[in-house]
Amino acid sequence: MRLFAAVVPPPEQLDELGHVLDGLHRLPGADGLRWASRPGWHLTLAFMGEVDEELLPELRVRLARAAHRTPPFPLRLHGGGHFGRRALWAGVAGDLDTLRILAERSDAAARRAGVAMDEHRRYQAHLTIARVRAEGVDLRPFVDGLGGLEGTRWEVGELALVRSNLPVRGVPGEQPRYETVDTWALEGPAGGSG
Repeated sequence: MRLFAAVVPPPEQLDELGHVLDGLHRLPGADGLRWASRPGWHLTLAFMGEVDEELLPELRVRLARAAHRTPPFPLRLHGGGHFGRRALWAGVAGDLDTLRILAERSDAAARRAGVAMDEHRRYQAHLTIARVRAEGVDLRPFVDGLGGLEGTRWEVGELALVRSNLPVRGVPGEQPRYETVDTWALEGPAGGSG
């Protein structure tokens, strides 16, 4: 099964993002983007790809340990950007240091559980909202539209393990479906992410 560790914003914050995206959907060129559906909005911490089911028990133990060591922390959706000419994303602000530490702990948990992870890269917090599907789409107006995204603060309180069910090939517009496999409360001591 295809798995990743993630932080999922609460419904109120997803509503705020949805309101901004409603405006972006009306911009010229919006039909040249494949927009992520709301059930898929999340901040990926560690993408694991295909994971053998026999590794799940150890992976759960190690992710639970990562959550137990990490305190709850504040985030808010803020601004946005793009990765080259391929993807458009919403950004976050707040305690990005603790978010990065949780991402590193999630990556380490997967590796120690025996998951064959891709090469380790520095974590960049983002929530993917669209992928480019047509040549020549100018992403600047969309990034400008995300510039006004100033979401309300929420307290990140859990780490999620999410399964990604890929779309069926040949079905136009079908999106990946995401299913939360497990969650763990963040329980680390306040003021410390060690």
